[in-house]
Amino acid sequence: MAEILERVASKNLSLLDNLPRDIAGALKELASYEFIDAEARRQYEELMDMLRTKVTDAYFRDIYHGLKGLSEEDISNLKQMLRHLNQMLGERMQGLEPDFQGFMEQFGDYFGPERPSTLDELVRMLQRRMAQVQSLLDSMPAEQRNALEELIQSMLQDEGLRDELMELAANLEYLFPMGGLKGQYLFQGEEPLSLTEALRLMEELQRMDELARQLEGARFAPDLDRIDATSLRHFLGEDAYRSFEQLRRFTDVLEEAGYIQRRSGRWELTPRAIRKIGQKALRDIFGYLKKGRFGKHEVATRGAGGDRGDDTKQYEFGDPFHIHIERTLMNALEREGLGSPLRIKPEDFEVYQTEYLTQCSTVLMLDMSWSMPMRGNFFAAKKVALALDALIRTQFPRDNLYIVGFSDYAREIKKEQLPYINWNEYVYGTNMHHGFILSRQLLAKHRSGTKQIIMVTDGEPTAHLERGVAYFDYPPDPRTLQLTLLEAKRCAQEGIVINTFMLDRDPYIMRFIDLLTKTNRGRAFYTDRENLGRYVLVDYVANKRKRIIG
Repeated sequence: MAEILERVASKNLSLLDNLPRDIAGALKELASYEFIDAEARRQYEELMDMLRTKVTDAYFRDIYHGLKGLSEEDISNLKQMLRHLNQMLGERMQGLEPDFQGFMEQFGDYFGPERPSTLDELVRMLQRRMAQVQSLLDSMPAEQRNALEELIQSMLQDEGLRDELMELAANLEYLFPMGGLKGQYLFQGEEPLSLTEALRLMEELQRMDELARQLEGARFAPDLDRIDATSLRHFLGEDAYRSFEQLRRFTDVLEEAGYIQRRSGRWELTPRAIRKIGQKALRDIFGYLKKGRFGKHEVATRGAGGDRGDDTKQYEFGDPFHIHIERTLMNALEREGLGSPLRIKPEDFEVYQTEYLTQCSTVLMLDMSWSMPMRGNFFAAKKVALALDALIRTQFPRDNLYIVGFSDYAREIKKEQLPYINWNEYVYGTNMHHGFILSRQLLAKHRSGTKQIIMVTDGEPTAHLERGVAYFDYPPDPRTLQLTLLEAKRCAQEGIVINTFMLDRDPYIMRFIDLLTKTNRGRAFYTDRENLGRYVLVDYVANKRKRIIG
């Protein structure tokens, strides 16, 4: 133990011998010094507390004496400047263009060497300075802050000055709300700062806060022109600035390529972009499959009346005579052997199989309730909707597809709205009942062909319509389950099959889905978000007739 203490003492002596000559540097080094003597540590901390108090006192004296030194003439000139400034802001609120240059020629000295070039810049500068002073006041001890506030109140006994300042504050807040500009910044460290340096430091901190708000706001209102590129470059460096400029130019590239267009002051995807997104989703989902031919819904019945397929079969009476010459001759050669003439018998004939094609009208019901994103399922379901739309557009153009989203209520979603859909964050309910009603109404437009509902969900019904108004309860009200199954039965009576893709394996939910399947004579697919797209699209193409659990 003695040896360890001796080594620590030796290290500390070396550090003390090499302390910087300047006071600030020495105090900075001592901040990480390992004091062995508790009394020495206490004296060092008392010294630092005293220095912090001195620094704050210096700020206080600078502000206090600066305000105390204002003469009556200074106050009169200040009132005149504020009156003209308020007149300019009033003209701006009326939609007029005030004489800013004339104002700056008369009162420009009030705003320092870096004079603003527009009224907007002037207002922002005033707001920053007001916020800086307020932040400094908030950082002072209560005693000093109260003394300054009393001094300011004594100055505001001049009614004209008080009225002009109150009007200015109201105008600034109306035209350019300060929001989060004001804030308290706690000063720490050993290096003293003058009042000017402290205000400059707070301006830097406020610029950082403002930049953070701009970047955060760009996530929800993506307008990159609102981000201060100069501040971004200053605080985040050249690499971040270059990335930002590339991102800002990216909108020009997308616009030139025909993928986005500006409408009503905001960017929107063009139909071309929507098709591209759907095709990308389709490629992602089908990427694991081998390349093959699809584009027709095959039905089990084969024979006359359809299109010729690639497969062949032995000719039977009644088959269309789409003869496969090569296979027919090979059958005769296998039976007769080499020689001439080659005799062909009826059993040698091989013909192409024909396939019936069916038109399909589909409603894709997407669960948009809160549980879908909470469990990470929503975007997988949205991707399926985009891919299914692309599949039908490109491979099954005679088919009909409708999208219905359901949470507390159900609503039809137009295909051009698909890239923008989101879950309903502020409502409760999984209203399958309303979803089936709306889907049945949409499919009633089509008198022939296959009609089906593809429902993607991760829960049981918890809401239903009661005289046109959604009723929600959890655990589900028995009436909700009853009305949902009744509507599923009505769908079955109109020839509409409900195929459910369930993203949860809760036993209670599975019992309900099995009951729904029996009621409608549809099918249930129990899967997860990784395989959802493959199940939905492959089933749509293959038109399988089985219940899949996997």
